[in-house]
Amino acid sequence: MNTVNPIEIVNQSKLKGFHYILIICLFFIMMFDGYDVVIYGATIPMLKAEWGLSNIVAGSISSYTTMGTAIGAVLFGLYSDRFGRKRIIILTTLIFSLFTLLSGFAPTPLLFVICRVIAGLGFGGVMPNIAALISEYAPTKHRAAIISLIFCGYSVGAMLASFSGQVLLEKFGWQPVYWIAGLPLLILPFIVRIIPESINSLIQQKDTKGLVIVLQKIEPLLPKDVQFAYVEQEKIQKSPVRDLFKNKLGLSTMMFWLSCFCTFILMYSLNTWLPTLMMNAGYDLKSSLMFIVALQFGSIAGTMIFGNLIKFLGFKRVLIPLYLVGAVSLTLIGFSKNIYLAYGLIIIIGAASLGLQNMSNAYVAEFYSVDVRAAALGSTMAFGRIGSIVAPTYMGILLTFNLQPQYNFFAIGIAAIFGALAMSFIREDHADYTLEKQVTSKKVTILKSSTNS
Repeated sequence: MNTVNPIEIVNQSKLKGFHYILIICLFFIMMFDGYDVVIYGATIPMLKAEWGLSNIVAGSISSYTTMGTAIGAVLFGLYSDRFGRKRIIILTTLIFSLFTLLSGFAPTPLLFVICRVIAGLGFGGVMPNIAALISEYAPTKHRAAIISLIFCGYSVGAMLASFSGQVLLEKFGWQPVYWIAGLPLLILPFIVRIIPESINSLIQQKDTKGLVIVLQKIEPLLPKDVQFAYVEQEKIQKSPVRDLFKNKLGLSTMMFWLSCFCTFILMYSLNTWLPTLMMNAGYDLKSSLMFIVALQFGSIAGTMIFGNLIKFLGFKRVLIPLYLVGAVSLTLIGFSKNIYLAYGLIIIIGAASLGLQNMSNAYVAEFYSVDVRAAALGSTMAFGRIGSIVAPTYMGILLTFNLQPQYNFFAIGIAAIFGALAMSFIREDHADYTLEKQVTSKKVTILKSSTNS
């Protein structure tokens, strides 16, 4: 009997009900990940009033959480191959949901900080493993669009956090906003049954029965007694991060890290300081808060629109110009006095920051082979998290100079320019999808030659 490669079955498959259900589950997890991250910013005024926190202490709590997120990205990204991506996704979802829920019961700032830091481990660990898992099960043709769609869940969750804060904070206080974060705990048992183990983990374990069960959901005509080829997946790497610098991948790996760092500077500068910056530009508080919603809407719309363009033009031809458009928009918004024009520019900026990061995650997932994909995503996001730690302090120092609004926005836009430069140095000729095309082309050539003979 002929053997088949399980990865090729997935790559060449069409979208089935199995894919849609998996997308919904992972979107749901990402939505609450975004919700749990953003609600802290919405509750800072009440926390300061109740516990007498200074601005420095309130900002430090956010930094501590982000440090936990960076550690989680590295820790759970590197060990996902050992324990399986499904287990890591379930564990990290449990961690960030449970400890965000417990944050709502914290009687003191110290316990609150401890809960937020532990929740941060989950925030950092869930993202790269979700991207890695769905990239293994998504058909090659739709992979980038599916990964980008799932990461839109983060922006949806951020918008929900903003709206729930407006509804609940004044009437019920800050605690119920955190209690909502416990909802995934109720649905987690169903998610455990729905989410499959990663293809790569099943291959490493040579779990033929598990592979057949999963692959029959993708290819129902696959026989139960099929034999799989494990040759290419037998080597379990001891140091996946080291492999990111082998085979001429070193330059591209460093450029992915740098571009992610720049994008996180954009994201966390805007998430933390956008209302303040817009008020300094002359807008009232209500309008300034709505700019956050516009930012998240722009990230979703940008991901959907430009994510589809990537299929036709490629990643670099879409993402590099998007960086530059974001830099120009950040410069222009400092001069804008028309609120509708400002909303339009913020939507573009949302696409060129949060939306761009969603698509960059898909870029990393497709660029690297399956055996180092989780490590690539984890290390890239971990390096990017350094930007999320630096950004609030960077902007806080800048605001002390009382500069004109356009200079503050331009200072943020510099990160977009460096992000575009970094991405321009990525070598796509060494990407996994390029090598796959070369192998496929050789097979076709050999087949044609044998047919002619």
